[in-house]
Amino acid sequence: MRADVSIVAIGSKQSVQPSQEGHQATNRGDAPRPDSGETGGSSEDQKVTAVVQQCNQDEGKSPQTSKPPKGNVFRRTVSSPVLNSKRLWTAKALAEEAIKMHKVFSVQGPYPVIRAGLRARGWVEQRIPRPNHKARRAGTNDAGDSDDDNLKKEQDPDGLYDIMSRLVRNEMVYFYWTSSRDAINNRSLQKEQITNHFVKAGSFTTKVGLCVNLRNLRWFDSADPDTFFPRCYRPGVQDEKTAFIEDYRRTACTSFLKYIVEREQGVQAEGTRHNLQPVRIRRKLRFSPVVLSQMINSALRVCQEFLQSLEHVDIDIPLETPQALTEEEWAEFINGYYLVVHEGAEIENTDPFVTCCKAMLQRLVEVSPQLDIDGIHNIWIIKPGAKSRGRGIICARRLDRILSLVDTNPVLRKESKWVVQKYLERPLLAHGTKFDVRQWFLVTAWNPLTVWFYKKCYLRFSTQPYSLDTLDNSVHLCNNSIQRHLTPSTQRHNGIPADNMWSDDQFRTFLSSQGREAQWQTVAVPGMKKAVIHALQTTQDLMDSRNNTFELYGADFMFGPDLHPWLIELNASPTMAPSTPVTTRLCAAVQEDTLRVVLDRRADRTADTGDFELIHKQAAVDMPQYIGVNLLVEGFNIRCHRSLPPLRSSDRSAPKHCGPVKKKEPQAEKPPLKPSHIHCQRL
Repeated sequence: MRADVSIVAIGSKQSVQPSQEGHQATNRGDAPRPDSGETGGSSEDQKVTAVVQQCNQDEGKSPQTSKPPKGNVFRRTVSSPVLNSKRLWTAKALAEEAIKMHKVFSVQGPYPVIRAGLRARGWVEQRIPRPNHKARRAGTNDAGDSDDDNLKKEQDPDGLYDIMSRLVRNEMVYFYWTSSRDAINNRSLQKEQITNHFVKAGSFTTKVGLCVNLRNLRWFDSADPDTFFPRCYRPGVQDEKTAFIEDYRRTACTSFLKYIVEREQGVQAEGTRHNLQPVRIRRKLRFSPVVLSQMINSALRVCQEFLQSLEHVDIDIPLETPQALTEEEWAEFINGYYLVVHEGAEIENTDPFVTCCKAMLQRLVEVSPQLDIDGIHNIWIIKPGAKSRGRGIICARRLDRILSLVDTNPVLRKESKWVVQKYLERPLLAHGTKFDVRQWFLVTAWNPLTVWFYKKCYLRFSTQPYSLDTLDNSVHLCNNSIQRHLTPSTQRHNGIPADNMWSDDQFRTFLSSQGREAQWQTVAVPGMKKAVIHALQTTQDLMDSRNNTFELYGADFMFGPDLHPWLIELNASPTMAPSTPVTTRLCAAVQEDTLRVVLDRRADRTADTGDFELIHKQAAVDMPQYIGVNLLVEGFNIRCHRSLPPLRSSDRSAPKHCGPVKKKEPQAEKPPLKPSHIHCQRL
């Protein structure tokens, strides 16, 4: 129950007119609220009333208003809880029980589901000041929407939650849920306090961290990161910049060979309108005529050199041996590749070269897991590591364009904040539209590594049909924070909803219409689980394994034509904004199930965990005990050596002192030593 207090000030006089309204519980998970009772109360009620009034005075929330200027009429309406005895008694009883059971929580951010779930379990909130949401952490990879856009005022019509929060404001908080790990100093937490963020999660939730750590996967597992993570480089590091240039050139060679084969087969490239039918040459390159045999031979030589390097045949090759192509030959080949593949320049009949191109591609597909999704346009996606939610991401297909983009910001280049990642040119499409998948997973411990996988996920679509004729973000970026501001194209299939989202159930229905529903459980889900586990394995040694800590993450995936999942990035603090009907339902469910895992299962190991599935629990690694207090130093004193006698001067050197030189008296000849004496001297 809440009273709307109207304060009218005229001159120096004030009148307060309360008007009471009925109240009722609005959430079945909220703590019970009594009906309005009798006014007045006992001494205990008066103590509680005094506490609440004192809190109001301390926080400057007194219903009294400042005195307005004389002669002016000032009117304001404020909401203040009616302090009847029954409600105060209930608030005091619930607060005391929560304190006794160590059930005081604090939530920072718009998480009404978490608040309702904790209150239903008997927890009482200790409210903390709302942070400045305009200032976001650099390097954080929250790729979701802005939760502030969906923030709704909490429903507390009778002020019961506010009263209980004031009663526990000086108590220890035993459960923290915040939107940022910087909101709480984990170093100062006591061991019984629970928090929803691990320290140093940026080692895998940033674009740079994920790119670097996955290269160490071979030290933790026998898996190859190239089988689930597109090739990625940091152009700010000179060695990686060189490796990227080599990769781009090699990909241009394989793309050109694929273009020749697909052109002969009449295959329409995914998302393009270029005609690949064999035709006679009708125009020339800008610098020199198209010499098809020379370009194919150059591509074959580069691919052969790459295969030899994988087989370590190049170990015995002298360093002075020239590369397959010189810089001038590379420039000529790349320019020819641009004109033929990117601009659609017509070339001569390719039939004589198809066989050798096919043979080389068959050898490459055995060692290059990403050959099928690379396409033929050599498109790369440039991501600034210090931004999130799709900001600053650009797709480019020309090498000079890519290098110029990463060199524009010297600060990001110096700190190696840019990453360049191979773009999936041939993803799985739904009704001709690109999409990605947001998949949640929960980490409850790092030693032993314990991972929970959520059985539900959702798809995010772009507003435009998929095409490689344009590299605009409206086509190639599926972030809802970008797409929700765009108008869906009239050419997009009407099977894609206007809010650009599908649940996993809707996607499985789509797969069923194509006869591929079984692949969801046999290919897609197992692949996503493996990718998540491998990404966490590579960063386990960098994380602080603190008990009573957990964190919910969001992984973004894309699917290849065979439904094989490809990990794009991992996000800390994934959005829980109910921006669409799909996210309204699924985001609320994953938050409630998170509480089931971290709280209900703590009290009962057989408790229901909802849609969370335990997919990985590593054997605990025994940490060596600290034995510094038992250190013992043994040894002996170092004796000072006697000074050596001065060296005698040789006959040829000048004497170092003046005066007569005394003759040396002959010494008596020593008797020969016995063998035992010789042995002792040697020792």
